[in-house]
Amino acid sequence: MTTEWDDALAERFATAFRTHPAGVSIITADDGAGPVGLTATSVISLSARPALLAFSLSARSSASPRIEAAGTVVVHLLAAGQVDLAKRFATGGIDRFAPPCRWHRLPTGEPVLSSVATWLRGRIVDRLTVGDSTLVVVDVAEIGPGGTADAPLVYRDRTWYALDERAMTA
Repeated sequence: MTTEWDDALAERFATAFRTHPAGVSIITADDGAGPVGLTATSVISLSARPALLAFSLSARSSASPRIEAAGTVVVHLLAAGQVDLAKRFATGGIDRFAPPCRWHRLPTGEPVLSSVATWLRGRIVDRLTVGDSTLVVVDVAEIGPGGTADAPLVYRDRTWYALDERAMTA
């Protein structure tokens, strides 16, 4: 691993990944001090057996320490029509759960966004500090009531996109 900080390399790295499209998710949790959440484009599937996913938390995010401390999280996979929700949870310094945001608690206590059809609830089973971020591994225990036929929300180069059949290539 490179130990030397190289600003030029960091900028080229950020540019390379900025142009690489990623699905958009919102991660919510409650560490005992109330609901917390953030928008993420780093959610990945690790394994189906057992069901494991991972995401990255930036050290710069005010929500990161609270999500890490919560022990359990809900990962919401957003549809293209949920750009406003993605923007809301990407905005700092606001109460992201205030109206018009609609949410409720699962029987296990985690906050879940009522308008998101696909969500996964799980227990944080591992954390790895990597650079200025923490890689969080989640053991998925429950998947929301059902998927959606809506196009997923995708983020690329600071722009939101709908990924649907028109985007297919031969």
